[in-house]
Amino acid sequence: MQTTHLALLLNALKSIEKPCPNGSYSVPSIWTGKNTGIEQVNPSEYFTKIIESILKYKEADSLQLKNADWRSNAIVYNLFIRLTTAFDHNRNGEISTEPLECGFRETGTLLKAIALLPYIKNLGANTVYILPLTEIGSENKKGSLGSPYAVKNPRKLDPLLDEPALGISAEILLKAFVEAAHQLDIHVVFEFVFRTAAMDSIWIKDHPEWFYWIHDNETTRNYGPPHFDHDTLRWIHEVVDRHEMHNLPSPSHEYRNQFVSQPVTVTEHDSIIQASDKDGAPCRIASAFSDWPPDDQQPAWTDVTYLKMHNNDAFNYIAYNTIRMYDSALENPDNFNNPLWDEISDIIPSYQKLYNIDGAMIDMGHALPSELKKTIVRKVRDNKPDFAFWDENFSPTEEIRNEGFNAVFGSLPFVIHDIVFIRGLLNYLNKTGVALPFFGTGENHNTPRVCFRYPRQEAGRNNAIFIFTLSAILPAIPFLQSGMEICEWYPVNLGLNFTDEDRALYPPEKLPLFSAISYDWENSNGLLPLNDYIARILNIRKQYLDLILCGDSGSITIPYVSEQELFAVMRTSAGKSLLFIGNSNLYDQRSGALEFSMNGIDLYDLISETYYPIKDYRLQVTCAPGQCLLFELPPES
Repeated sequence: MQTTHLALLLNALKSIEKPCPNGSYSVPSIWTGKNTGIEQVNPSEYFTKIIESILKYKEADSLQLKNADWRSNAIVYNLFIRLTTAFDHNRNGEISTEPLECGFRETGTLLKAIALLPYIKNLGANTVYILPLTEIGSENKKGSLGSPYAVKNPRKLDPLLDEPALGISAEILLKAFVEAAHQLDIHVVFEFVFRTAAMDSIWIKDHPEWFYWIHDNETTRNYGPPHFDHDTLRWIHEVVDRHEMHNLPSPSHEYRNQFVSQPVTVTEHDSIIQASDKDGAPCRIASAFSDWPPDDQQPAWTDVTYLKMHNNDAFNYIAYNTIRMYDSALENPDNFNNPLWDEISDIIPSYQKLYNIDGAMIDMGHALPSELKKTIVRKVRDNKPDFAFWDENFSPTEEIRNEGFNAVFGSLPFVIHDIVFIRGLLNYLNKTGVALPFFGTGENHNTPRVCFRYPRQEAGRNNAIFIFTLSAILPAIPFLQSGMEICEWYPVNLGLNFTDEDRALYPPEKLPLFSAISYDWENSNGLLPLNDYIARILNIRKQYLDLILCGDSGSITIPYVSEQELFAVMRTSAGKSLLFIGNSNLYDQRSGALEFSMNGIDLYDLISETYYPIKDYRLQVTCAPGQCLLFELPPES
C-alpha cells in the first residue's frame, strides 16, 4: 500500500523548527483512548507518534483489498473536520480563527483528522463520511468561517484545513488522510454539493447561464420565497402526492417577473462582479431557500444560490417545481443545461483520480435531475465499480436504487424520537420491504442532536443509548454523527425540526456549521462517554449481520409488550430471529412481559450477558431508563 503523502507529512512534522512552547498545546485525552480530561503535548511529537502507529497497522483480512462488497457492511462516522477536530489548544477559552503563534490551528484540520482515525476505528466504524471540504464563498458569508455548503470552487479545498506550521497544502494533507484511512482499512466517502453554489461562485463570470438572475432594483429589494395561498398549497400537495408532475401550479406573475432571462452579461472590476440583462439593466444572482414544502419556514439560504439545471424560459424562476418537483416538461433533453451537467458529472471522477476516495454522498440528491444522477454514477463506476453512492433522499425507493445508489439518508431521525412514529415506519417497511439501506441514526448535522432537549442530562445519554441500539438492528447503515459518542447536545445547524425560539438562540455566529466552535471533548458534557457501549453494540451487530441487513418484507415485526413504553422489534431471516427490547422512557425504569409459544428456557441478553427465563410462556423484563436488551431466539420461537 502506497503511503507517499503520509511519509511526506511525517518528514514535515519532524522538520518543524518552531515547536509550540512547553505546556502551550493541549489535546483531549479521549482522542488517545482515555475518557475525559486533557494532556499537554508537543504537537509535532504527538502527531508523529500517531502517524507512525498508523503506518505500522496491519490486518490480515484487509477490507480495502479483499472485500468488494464493503458498501453493505459500512459503519459510518460522520466527520465535519472543521468542527470535529476543533479544540481550544492554548486553553484561553475560545477557538481562534487564526493559527497559534507556533503555526498550528485550533479550528479543525486535516492533520488532526488523520490523528483521529485510530479513535474512529476503535469505536467500530469502518467508513468516514466527510462533509464538504471545498473552498467557501465570501459573499453573504455566514458566521466567522462561512458554510461548507457555500461552495465557491468545487475543485479547490478550503485552505483553512491546513496547518501553517507544516508548510503543506490542504490538497497534500487530504491525500495523506485518505492514505491513512486506507492503511487502517477505513473507507472514505465525501459529500458533494451539486445543486447549489456560493453567491460568488467562480462559475458566474464565465457561465452566467448556469444561474438564476433577478432585477437589481426596487422591485426585488424584498426578494424571497414565493407565497402560495392556502388553496394553492393544498392543490400542490395533492398533485405531487399523486406524482402528477405536469401543469403544476406556478408562483404569481409578480414573483416570476422578478427574474431575468438570458443572455446576462457579466463583467468584473476590481474583483467585483457586475451583471446586466439583455436591455442593459442591472441584475444580480437570486439567493436560495428551502423549496419544499412550498411554505417551508426555514430561514433563507442567503449565502448560496441554486444552479440552473434546465434552459426553458417558461421555468425561469426558483420554486418547488423548478428545483425539486421537476415539471414533466423539463424532462425533454432539449431543455437540459448540458454544459453545466458535463462540468458537474466530471467532478467526482477528478476526486477519484486525485484522492482515491471510495464513495460520495450527493447533497440534495432529491433535487437533482434523475438523468444527471445516472450520468454521474456511470462515469464514476467506469473507474471504480465498487464506488459507493449515497443519496440525500428520505425514502429508500426502488427508483433511487435503479439510479445506481447504495443507500439513502432516510427518515429515521424524524420518527425515532417517538415510538408511535417508529412503529408506523417499521410496520410500513415490514410490509413493503426495504429497497435500499438508510442511515441508522437519530441525528445528522441538519437535525436536532439526540441530546439537544436534554443538555448535560443523563436523560440525553439514555436517549442516545435507546436510539443507537434500535438503529443498529434495523436494515440500515449505522451512522455516528461525530460528537454523539460524548453526548454532544449543541446543534450544528438549524436545518430541520427546529423552532423559532431555537433560531433566536442560535444565530449563525453561534452555530458550528458557520463559526469556530468545538465539542466538549474535555468533559464529555459531564456524562460518561458511550465509546465502549457503541463498540460493543457494533460487535454484536457484526455477528448477526446477514440477519440484520435483510430487507425482505416480513423481516421486521413488532411484538406486543404489556408495558407500552417498552418497545420490541423482532428481526427474522433464514430461520433465525433477533429480539430487541428497549425502554423508551428516559427517566424511569419500566417492567413488562412478552408472550411466547415456548416455555421453560432461558434467553441470553447479548448486551448485559445476563440470562432471562421464560416462565409460563412469558418473558418478564425490567429495563432501566433507555436500557436495551438483545436476544437471539431459538428456531422454535
